[in-house]
Amino acid sequence: MKYSRLTKEQFEELHQEFINFLATQSITADEWANLKVNKPELAETELDVFSDLIWEGVLNKAEYLEHISAQHMYLFKLGEDNMQAIVLNVKNDMDITTNEGYNWLREHLMDDSVEFFQADKAYSEDKNLDKFKMIEQGAVITKGDLFKYFNKLIS
Repeated sequence: MKYSRLTKEQFEELHQEFINFLATQSITADEWANLKVNKPELAETELDVFSDLIWEGVLNKAEYLEHISAQHMYLFKLGEDNMQAIVLNVKNDMDITTNEGYNWLREHLMDDSVEFFQADKAYSEDKNLDKFKMIEQGAVITKGDLFKYFNKLIS
């Protein structure tokens, strides 16, 4: 397995897609029920393969990632050959994950207590795995509104 197995909730959301996946493997509903009971290791493999296919599709489509913590904001634009990063550091105790902290940040963007950095980062040989590792570390896929905003601000 390349990524991680989908959660029970994710499998439930993707129930029809999983049925279609099994159909492409020529596995009927009865055969699937039989597999789960009599060959659980094969059923587990099918779950893993399906999970990887879903992750691969999601990661191929992802264009932006964000990872926001109390004093840091990491914003990434996922390009074809590399990722562009904008990093924002708050050098005081303000927690920008709260409404109060985020409002403070908006009003004090140009203060000395707020630092901006920009960088490009090359992917490894497997860019989707790079993206997945960032998601495992807490990044979320977004539409890129924050990246675009800060990119305009600091360009």
